[in-house]
Amino acid sequence: MSNTGTNSIALNWDLLVQRLFSAFPDSWPGVGLLFFRLCLSVALIYFGAPGLTNPSDQIAFARALIAAAGAIFLLVGLWTPVLGTLIALEEVWGASSLYSRSRDNMWMHIFLAVLCISLAMLGPGVWSIDARLFGRKRFDIDRARGKRPSP
Repeated sequence: MSNTGTNSIALNWDLLVQRLFSAFPDSWPGVGLLFFRLCLSVALIYFGAPGLTNPSDQIAFARALIAAAGAIFLLVGLWTPVLGTLIALEEVWGASSLYSRSRDNMWMHIFLAVLCISLAMLGPGVWSIDARLFGRKRFDIDRARGKRPSP
């Protein structure tokens, strides 16, 4: 039985996820993206952790869980564009919701949403799990292969 259908689906998924990233910069830009992910994750955990202490408020708990869990994924650089967009939507929801208790922190939610969208567009950088899973692959073709041996 052939397994090409499963390999084709996995290959298409890798290509789709790889296209979400513009590049995986290394050197100083990569270090900058690593610091960006670190600082954004710390801020998201700082503002999301208090909502995890009250599970009776289900909406606030769900928002805090999205922020905290997403921050951990952003910290290690896993599914960066998807989670950056998801967390940005959650932050916009928190800023615009009349239900939100933190109406005085509206501008902080907007600021975090802008940072999440920025990270989603820039990509995770070379020091991330995304770079290991979906990064550009380099193939070195053996130039000697295919040549006839000399007599």
